[in-house]
Amino acid sequence: MSLEQELNKARSLEKKGAILEAINIYKSILTVFPKNIRVQERLAALSKPKKINNLHPSQEDIDKLIKLLNQRHYSSVVDQAKVFIREYPNTPILWSIMGISAAQLGMFDKSEMALRKSLALDPNNDKNHDNLGNVLREQKKFVEAIEAHSKAISINPNNYLAYFNMGITFKQNGKLNHAIKAYKKSILIKPDYIEAYCNMGIIFMEQGKLYKSLELYKDSILINQNVSILHNNIGNVFKDLGNLGEAIKAFKKAISLKADYGEAYYNLSFIYNLKGDLQKGLQLYEWRLKKDRCPTRIPRDHLVWDGKESLLDKKFFVYEEQGLGDIIQFCRYLPLLKQKGAEVIFKVKPKMHSLIKTLDEDIILVDNDPDENSIDFEAPLMSLPYLFNTNLDSIPSRTSYISVDQNRIISWKKHLAKDSFKVGICWQGSKTKIDFGRSFPLTLFKDISKLSNVELISLHKGEGEKQIEDINFDLTVLGNDFDNGEDAFIDSAAVMANCDLIITSDTAIAHLAGALGCRTWVVLKKIPDWRWMLDRNDSPWYPNMKLYRQKKHDNWEEVFETIQKDLKSLIKLYEN
Repeated sequence: MSLEQELNKARSLEKKGAILEAINIYKSILTVFPKNIRVQERLAALSKPKKINNLHPSQEDIDKLIKLLNQRHYSSVVDQAKVFIREYPNTPILWSIMGISAAQLGMFDKSEMALRKSLALDPNNDKNHDNLGNVLREQKKFVEAIEAHSKAISINPNNYLAYFNMGITFKQNGKLNHAIKAYKKSILIKPDYIEAYCNMGIIFMEQGKLYKSLELYKDSILINQNVSILHNNIGNVFKDLGNLGEAIKAFKKAISLKADYGEAYYNLSFIYNLKGDLQKGLQLYEWRLKKDRCPTRIPRDHLVWDGKESLLDKKFFVYEEQGLGDIIQFCRYLPLLKQKGAEVIFKVKPKMHSLIKTLDEDIILVDNDPDENSIDFEAPLMSLPYLFNTNLDSIPSRTSYISVDQNRIISWKKHLAKDSFKVGICWQGSKTKIDFGRSFPLTLFKDISKLSNVELISLHKGEGEKQIEDINFDLTVLGNDFDNGEDAFIDSAAVMANCDLIITSDTAIAHLAGALGCRTWVVLKKIPDWRWMLDRNDSPWYPNMKLYRQKKHDNWEEVFETIQKDLKSLIKLYEN
């Protein structure tokens, strides 16, 4: 590119407000033409903004910054704001703009500092107190965040956004009822504020108040029936209620209002997968890669495999996504790539290497992305079922595909020397959004513990473990060293191999037991995760697994009555 072309490009960037990019071009020119006067003058002018007065930058300069901010050029805004702040350090709006942009870049420490500086100069700016609350929430400083939102409201009682953001903060801090009150305040000030309705409806869902959530969403549709997120959320409620027909209608309505609505397509995939239509469901499931909050990295276009191209002598890179249970369930597809002639490289957490290595020793396990020039194809793990065109009849479902170290099995057998019918149990997964409704109280095992010769053995680690302290029945616990090393699940797997039966909630333990080929009974909520489907007591993914389902929401007692009855029958078979 010629000197004049470079100069024209820099001038064009100046006009657009992209000052930092223009400065970089001028500096680059000077490395080749160090004595160019025109470039020296422009660089000097841009590096030190001209003062309009001794206190503040011109309104034109501020407007340029705001324009860049609205265009989401956050890095440019931060860099240019620094230049202005050096000249005008006592201008609150400059600090405010820097703080907002830094927050968008995830630079929360820098954002907090800038917003506090702005508020020191202009303490009655309610919007900045609210912005500060949002930044503090991102840093999990919940008490300080609530104080900041409250300060915004005390300055401006009609700041509905401050109430809304306070609701978000309360929710993230687990104070759901406080969050609902804050959202209601927001709606009271601005009755057509759909976002507040949506967030409040989600809380009602998480509290199991499905009909209340549905009623709220239907009320909000009367305000504006053309908001795609409302129909998407209604679809989620109908799904949890088991009304899949209405759920499909709602998701399709959301998509008709927003053709590229990744979240709605993604949610629609659950319905088809639940119904066992895996080909349609898995195709829709690929829309997770187009969600606003994609759960994994999107594969690079030139490395995408179409499922048909030959893999002979090709290097195929697969990377993990989502939870440990997902890794265990879908790693079964890695050998299929190898069978097609590929050299398989799998990026997975180091703590999972020991377990996954038993799948196939030739699969290369790494914990970093390889150079893109060293591979031919790549895919996230949970895209493999779609790429292999999986249906109910083609699920790769060997009785077991992961194995256990025999020495460790023998070692744990010595610890579990009691002559008994051994039942390994797990009752709760990690406390996340997806765990809602899946876990059940440990106390439900009390009657089972009293069955003749039954020994309950805890496979549980983490959330819910404290429940052990409050029970009044026998439970074998395995000590602090159980699965406490660098390798995940290797003790759990060895203990499972010593058990006659595993009874578990829908957690990674269920997938581990299934992958090992252990006799496993999984206890499911009424509308479970899509992989368990509906209205069947077996799993096409795991031949040795039996599924026990709720008939009514939150009614675990009835499920455990059935489990106890079936366990009695199983024990009789062993005795005979």
